[in-house]
Amino acid sequence: MDMLVKLYTLPPLEPVLAHQRQQGILVRRALAPEKHHVLSWVKSHFDENWVSETDAAFARLPVSCFIAVLNHEMLGFACYDATAKGFFGPTGVGEAARGHGTGKALLLACLHDMRAQGYGYAIIGGVGPVAFYEKAVGAVVIPDSTPSIYEGLLGAES
Repeated sequence: MDMLVKLYTLPPLEPVLAHQRQQGILVRRALAPEKHHVLSWVKSHFDENWVSETDAAFARLPVSCFIAVLNHEMLGFACYDATAKGFFGPTGVGEAARGHGTGKALLLACLHDMRAQGYGYAIIGGVGPVAFYEKAVGAVVIPDSTPSIYEGLLGAES
């Protein structure tokens, strides 16, 4: 299923980024020369389809992929406008780095950037943790959004 987020009522970004900085974590837009590192990290931690979507985010100007970094090592990533305009995702935090607010920081960094790019709403496609998105950004489930735009995806099980 998909969820909808009002971008004009987002929680503030700076306190979340400050909390990350206090832990030594930098959340920022990925840079083009880092593309191969980011794609390799996504492939080693998640799904081949997410690698393709993340690659598409690097084709955007500005790049629509944000990363979380600690001591020059990636902890997580989040993208938007990868599979469809106005869609947030994919996103993920490495298993060892979970529970420190990094996923929320990446989510808010992307959604605030989408707002700055002129979007009023964002769609979170193919949601897993519904409660997380409800709590973090007030996202609501879009009725009848299953199957989503991913229906019939090559290589996916029927």
